[in-house]
Amino acid sequence: MDTAEQKHLKDLERLRSFRPMDDDFMRCLFKDNIPLAELVLRIITGKPDLIITDCQTQKDMKRLGGARSVCLDAYGTDSTGKKYDMEIQREDKGADPHRARYHSSVMDIENLDAGQEFHALPDTFTIFILEKDFYGKGEPVYLIERMNLTTGEPFADGEHILYVNGAYRGDSELGKLMHDFNCTSADEMNFELMAERTRYLKENPKGVSEMCKVIEEMRREEREESIKENTRSIALRLLADGSLSLEKIAELLALPLDEVKNLQAGQGA
Repeated sequence: MDTAEQKHLKDLERLRSFRPMDDDFMRCLFKDNIPLAELVLRIITGKPDLIITDCQTQKDMKRLGGARSVCLDAYGTDSTGKKYDMEIQREDKGADPHRARYHSSVMDIENLDAGQEFHALPDTFTIFILEKDFYGKGEPVYLIERMNLTTGEPFADGEHILYVNGAYRGDSELGKLMHDFNCTSADEMNFELMAERTRYLKENPKGVSEMCKVIEEMRREEREESIKENTRSIALRLLADGSLSLEKIAELLALPLDEVKNLQAGQGA
């Protein structure tokens, strides 16, 4: 068996292990699939009449020069103009409340143009679907809203943040959905829309080919991240040695000077 065949077999094995809880697979599930996005959002938000009119995956958002860009896993719009950002976060560190705040803010920037009044901002829903129970209280969904602490009333600014407990298995639509999010096999899923798309991506030759391209991109990103980690490791050793200037380290390793300065600051923390 040659190297190409071995790599393909490894890719197929990796594909079989994917679940909707894996963000790359989740993006493929929702790509060009408004009915599935609508089903999931109806269950999570508790709005059975919700109508999704548009859904984009890997939506890049950056409208402010110099600001950190954000790539949304799934970005949808409903029939009333409300906006939805669904994110898969398998690790708690990816669900930092500041991250939720930032995701919410970039949707605001994206949806208000010059000259528009502030009241034209649509309601936004930032939804983090987590593998574990982030708050550890056993609840299926944690809804975060701004409050006027003095009056005890909602601030009513239209911003909604939801943390979904991916470990929840209660006898409800959400419990069944979170079960499906953790399945590797379409045959074990409760919702046919989820199972149908999973079968396509894992069993249909066209779907498998599509996923193999995604896996190849994942492999490239992992390789690049490994190179970056090695470069940062070398930079830290050179900083600890102290014989070279920051400028020289940046030049030798082809790193931005600001990154070298940040590494030095972190080293001294």
